Amino acid sequence: MTTPAENSTWQPSHYPEGRGVLDAAQVNALPESAFAFPHSRKEPMIDPSHVRSALARFNQVTGVSDADRDVAFANIKKAAAYYHIDMHETDWRQLGHRGKS
Repeated sequence: MTTPAENSTWQPSHYPEGRGVLDAAQVNALPESAFAFPHSRKEPMIDPSHVRSALARFNQVTGVSDADRDVAFANIKKAAAYYHIDMHETDWRQLGHRGKS
């Protein structure tokens, strides 16, 4: 059995303009390793704001399998650790089930 860290494909992307909104050309230029969902190239994670966005939008991603979600969650956890973003979830199934404050 593999651990989530072993499933991760994410690598930091040292994209010089990697801040703010990316246009289609910028997204297309990113390597697969920059995405939470690498095979479908969904949810790029090139800076802390993009990692937070990928985490918040995780359950909105469609057309992916549970195996893809396993990889994406591992990628988000790795990117969150890299950018010093606190994550308390230990499994992707915990996402989207937060209580309202």
